[in-house]
This record gives sequence, structure tokens and C-alpha cells, in this order.
Amino acid sequence: MSPWRLWAAVIAPFGLGYFMSYLLRAVNAVVVADLERDVGVTAEGLGLITAAYLFGFGAFQLPLGALLDRFGPRRVQACLLMVSAAGSLLFAIGESADMLIVARLLIGLGFAGGLMASFKAVVLWAPPGRVPLFNSLVMVFGGFGVLAATAPAHMAVAAWGWREVFTGLGGAIALAAAAIFLLAPRERSNMLSKGGFRTQFAGIARVYRNRVFWSLAPIIAGTCGGHIALQTLWAAPWLRDVGGLGPEQVASTLSLMAVAFIAGILLAGVLGDWANRRGIPLMTVVEVIVAVCLASLLAIALGLWPPATAFWVVFAMTGQMTILSYAYLSAYFGSVLAGRANTALNLLVFLGAFAIQYAIGGLLDFWTAVNGRYPQEAYQAALGGLVGLQLLAWAWYRLSRPRQVAAGQGR
Repeated sequence: MSPWRLWAAVIAPFGLGYFMSYLLRAVNAVVVADLERDVGVTAEGLGLITAAYLFGFGAFQLPLGALLDRFGPRRVQACLLMVSAAGSLLFAIGESADMLIVARLLIGLGFAGGLMASFKAVVLWAPPGRVPLFNSLVMVFGGFGVLAATAPAHMAVAAWGWREVFTGLGGAIALAAAAIFLLAPRERSNMLSKGGFRTQFAGIARVYRNRVFWSLAPIIAGTCGGHIALQTLWAAPWLRDVGGLGPEQVASTLSLMAVAFIAGILLAGVLGDWANRRGIPLMTVVEVIVAVCLASLLAIALGLWPPATAFWVVFAMTGQMTILSYAYLSAYFGSVLAGRANTALNLLVFLGAFAIQYAIGGLLDFWTAVNGRYPQEAYQAALGGLVGLQLLAWAWYRLSRPRQVAAGQGR
């Protein structure tokens, strides 16, 4: 497939779906006050509503991997996006916290394939040595989704109201589903896994029994999951409560973090491409990225100045650069198992993100909010605990990582 056709038929349509996925994942950060006012949720309730997306997303990862390997990314992703469209419309008419939780579950379930279907499509259609680069190009669309969920979303909500915005998003998601179904290439039979669902799930079991998989799973889940939990929700309250920023300043800082996210994803693709050409293991690059991300989170937790926003920008840039590990798993397990291997890891990432996002809200509620703001020590306790967990995951990886792993060895 020519580079231009790869872009038009694979990267752009699947990237559009991933754009919508990240926009809906992060948009709650700018409608916090609206949900508190209109639905009357607490910090814990807000954490649960927002994290319901992550739970629905994560819970569908294992069947998703089997479906992607068996039926291909085009049909699976188009169908799932229609579920998210319905969830967005339900969110728009929600009158209670419970209704919003159900809506977010549907949105998350429908977007379960946002990135994994894209990665599967890249594995099927891109040159093998360029998979990290094209994976990053897809993820750039997600970065623009994060960017759209900041200042643009803030202005849209201010102009039209959050219910109208979610109604419009439902229509846009349906259009993204149509684009994937109509533009993406049809998979040939030799590109798909054979056999029934028992055979497909046997492949998942093979992934979960693999030592290489479990050596890297905790560190990737902790880094990516922590980044998702913070950037899509708790960064905004921190900037308000600890940073002392007003609503417009918070939105501007979140926009800067979104730009940093995009830059980091592009940098990850370039680094992965560079490492592959020079024979440098991808996981060596990932280790360096994790170290920088962890250092920035530690600086935020300790309240190091000046200014805290600089550390948030570094955190935003590096938090998802560990996507290089997905290309590593695809090469290690082979293209037929790639969907199941990547979704097996993605399940742990999003269950981790759900747990972290919900736990931070629960921890904050141990302190009394004054004028709707939580004290700095509350955030220090929450972020300090996250740093501790990530250090444990780092230690586990350093102790359990295999010394030499060949591509295709996990098949």
C-alpha cells in the first residue's frame, strides 16, 4: 500500500475515531462545574462518573482483542463507535449521577477499540519497520482530541451548554463510524485469525501466561494509567486548588498540556523509528521515558516551584510515550496475535486508570473542601501514593525483565 493510500484509508479514518475517543475521555475536565451545579455530584461522584468511561473501556478489552484478530478492525470499530454515539446522546439528557454513569459506561465501551483497532490496522497495512511511527501518527489524532477538550470545549460549553455539546458529539461520532466503514480497506482472509471464540480466547490465555508480558505490564499500566487519570480529570482541579488558577487559566494550561501530549507522541514515533534503524531495543527507550515521567510527577507531588505548570507539561508530554511498548508486543507476539496482545495490556492500563482516577477522588474527600477547593496536602497524599506505586512497578520491571527477546518469539 502506498504511503498516501495508507494515510487516507487507514491513518486518517481510524485517527478520526481515536480523536473522538480522547475528546470524550477528557471533556469532563472542563464541565466539572456544570456537573456539580446541575447534577450535584461530590468529588467522589465526579471521579466515578468520569472513571465509568475507563471501566467500560477496560472491561471490553479482552473480547475486543479476539474480535479484532478474528473479524478485522474495520467492521469492529465502526460498530463500536455507534455504541459511543448512543452513550453521548444519553449523557446529554442525563438528569442524575446514575444516568450519567451508565452513559459514560456506554461511551467507554464504544471507544474500547479507539486505539487498539487503529494499532491492529497499522500492523496489517503498514511496513513492519515503520509500525512505531505510524502508531504515533494515529495517536497524534488523540492528542488533538485532548486539545479540543480544553479551551475549544470550554468555549463551546459556555456558548451552547454542556447538554447541547454532548448531543453534537454524538452525531460527530456516528460520522466517524461511517468514515471507517466506507474508507478503510477490507481485510483479506489470510490477515485474520482462524477458528471460533474458544481458539481466540486461547490466544489471550497464551499472552497472559507469558513472562515477557508480565515483566512490562505493571510499569506501562502505572505510567499510562496514571497519566490518563490525571490529564483527563484531576489535573484541572489541582491547577485550580493548588495552582490558584482561574477557569480560563486552567483551560489554557490544559491546552498547553494537550500540545505537549501531541509533541510527546510524535517524539515517541521518531524515537521508535530511530531505535529500530539502529538496533536499539524499544524497551530501552521506554525505560528512559518512564524515568522522566516519574520525575515530573514526583516534582508535582512535592510541590516544587517554579512553576508547577512546567512539570505538568513534562508529565503530559511523556505520560503516553510508552505506547512504544505496544509496537514491541506486536512484534514479539506476531501480527495474528497482535490485537489480543495489545488489548491484554490495554485492559490493565485502563483498569489502572479507572482505579487511580476513582481513588484520587476518594482520597480528596478525606479532607474538607473550603469553598469547593481541596488543600494542597490532600493532593500531595494522592499523588505521593501514585508515585510510590509507580516506583514499585519500576522495581518489578528491572528485576523481572528478560535479557534478550526476539521478534515473533511470543507466538
